[in-house]
Amino acid sequence: MPFVQPAGIHTSRVVRPKIELLLPVVTLPGDEDAAASINASIRFAARTLLEDQGSLEDPRSQMLGYYEIKNNQKGVLSLSQFNYAFTGGAHGLTLQRSLTFINSEGKTVPLSGLFKKNANYVSRLSELVARQIKQRGIETLQPFTGIRADQDYYIADRALIIWFSVYEITPYVYGFPYFPISVYELSDLINEDGPLGVMDVND
Repeated sequence: MPFVQPAGIHTSRVVRPKIELLLPVVTLPGDEDAAASINASIRFAARTLLEDQGSLEDPRSQMLGYYEIKNNQKGVLSLSQFNYAFTGGAHGLTLQRSLTFINSEGKTVPLSGLFKKNANYVSRLSELVARQIKQRGIETLQPFTGIRADQDYYIADRALIIWFSVYEITPYVYGFPYFPISVYELSDLINEDGPLGVMDVND
């Protein structure tokens, strides 16, 4: 496929009492409407994470929000936003939210949007995650039965990363369990017009 200019990204720093947020700001020269839509989704995710952390009334409380860019090539942007907060208790808690976009469209793509209509992606991904849990000796809180249809994910080059929140399937010590799956293990299910479609091309 022809070269697609990566999205421009710079960091915006927001500081309030007890709170510091580092947010990515996306620019897409010539596609300002899509960039505005992407940035609105990023801000909404940051607000949601902040609200989900709860009260900062404890005098010891503090909060830090930050992000990581996971993919910025071939017209696909995938990133994770994090929010760490200490609100009292034994330890702080980190929350995460991942967003994936086709840059030209400016809309977030749910996990289902990566695959063909009616593809049984939940079963395939659950099988691959279960295999890694066994191979890597990961301790789960309950026997693993499968992923959610809207499971959290991000894209990193030619891999789909399925992840789970702290305590979702594993004890706290595991943090966020990540399960990288090669795009080539999913080729028969992939929506060619979705974010994984361009990653499945050898170029």
